[in-house]
Amino acid sequence: MQILSVRGALPEHCYPQEEITNAFARVVAQGGVDEQVLRRFHRNAGVRQRSLVLPLDEYGRLDGFTQANDLFIAHAVELGARALLDALKDAGLTPTDVDVIMCATVTGLAVPTLEARIASLIGLRPDVKRVPLVGLGCVAGAAGIARLHDYLRGHPDGVAVLVAVELCSLTVQRDDASVPNLVASGLFGDGAAAVVACGSDLDLGGAADVLDTRSRLYPDSERTMGFDVTSGGLRIVLDAQVPTVVNHYIREDVDAFLAQHDLTRLDIEWWVCHPGGPKVIEALESALEIPRDAVQLTWDSLARIGNLSSASVLHVLEDTLRDRPPRPGSFGVVLAMGPGFCSELVLVRATEPAMVDA
Repeated sequence: MQILSVRGALPEHCYPQEEITNAFARVVAQGGVDEQVLRRFHRNAGVRQRSLVLPLDEYGRLDGFTQANDLFIAHAVELGARALLDALKDAGLTPTDVDVIMCATVTGLAVPTLEARIASLIGLRPDVKRVPLVGLGCVAGAAGIARLHDYLRGHPDGVAVLVAVELCSLTVQRDDASVPNLVASGLFGDGAAAVVACGSDLDLGGAADVLDTRSRLYPDSERTMGFDVTSGGLRIVLDAQVPTVVNHYIREDVDAFLAQHDLTRLDIEWWVCHPGGPKVIEALESALEIPRDAVQLTWDSLARIGNLSSASVLHVLEDTLRDRPPRPGSFGVVLAMGPGFCSELVLVRATEPAMVDA
């Protein structure tokens, strides 16, 4: 499978972290939160600014899960469609070229699912195959690339796209002063991203080849990360032990995965890691024994847009291919973790430049 293009899309409303903190402090738990604790969590999130799907002053007026979910559907379809159209344009393709669309989200519920609504909006073919990826959370950007790879191995003349859309701000609970909700309120932002890929029988001038993928589900970790679905909406589950799980498992997982291709971590020239938060990124640096510069674009993405759940690792991938184009032929790893608790590894190689006949 060849990755042809990756494009992100953000909502128009962008605010400095301090302004978001001030607004949230006014509405959470009806003023029952310790503001010093809240501000410390927000300062330590590593986030400088975030884009939100609503103007900041409208969040205090949200009236329950039904209204929030209606807003999710309307804005997620628009944002996902924009990201996909931009990615298709970058790849030199049109909506009618798409054979399968996969769509990842965890921050809202929609039936018909988002990809059906996007297909109607932008004019995908009536026979397009649809694969909704619901509930994978932060891992879904990398897992979505892996599932594109699975499909295109069996359809080497096909074009497949992934759309990831997350509107995390609509899930923040106003009546919840718990540590997970306070942490989430300072970490997560809103955004979308799209990947366009093709099978090996097509030569469309992509940026990277996907060589292999690896999924890993960790034992006894279901309550490490996720959402509880309540009458008031999606209530965040976020265990402080996430960095510990990363430290415990990820090095062995990566080494075993690479060994299947006679590679080691020293052979990996570029790392595309999900910006799960400062402690998670630091745990990755420690476990993989890589310098901060190797994941600097992950840190930069966290500061610039926050954690966008499934869309985040795709934004980092776009930044990598645009701002730090990998050396042709070099190996990279796309890595993300999420609810399950689980990880997804994708081994990629930067495309060699096409030979031009004299």
